[in-house]
Amino acid sequence: MKLMTGFISRFGSNFHFDEKFVVEEENRFFLLNANLKKAATEGFFFAGTYLGKVKNDRFFPSFPLLSMIAEGKANKVMVDKKTEWLFICGRDVFKRGIVRAVGSKKKGAYTLVINQHDECLGFGRITAALDETERGLAVKNISDVGDFLRREKTR
Repeated sequence: MKLMTGFISRFGSNFHFDEKFVVEEENRFFLLNANLKKAATEGFFFAGTYLGKVKNDRFFPSFPLLSMIAEGKANKVMVDKKTEWLFICGRDVFKRGIVRAVGSKKKGAYTLVINQHDECLGFGRITAALDETERGLAVKNISDVGDFLRREKTR
């Protein structure tokens, strides 16, 4: 649970869960409501909302978790339609594609990437202070919603 809350805090977010509804099963975390928690037996495969997993002492978030974080206060960059498409194809975000930035704009900060419909597309790390950068690379893509499709293509 500490790795997950640490991950969430990287975005300058105040988002938190009621820990009694978060269940860990084989290094995977799920958010269950009270009724589902009663019904879920030990060794379940999937239940409720998948939040992410821990592998090699590192937390890997699910996209539902990223969307939950994006609903509240957090570091976010809103991108235009062209940049949205490029980002979900695995590309980085350039300054010219950013419509608006909220929260930390400092180099090295983690930020969520959202489209103009406030849908979370993934996250990245700011490569140059957004207030100072006029052109060039602004956010390095770490994970995006297109990753699943790209992985399927290689099988």
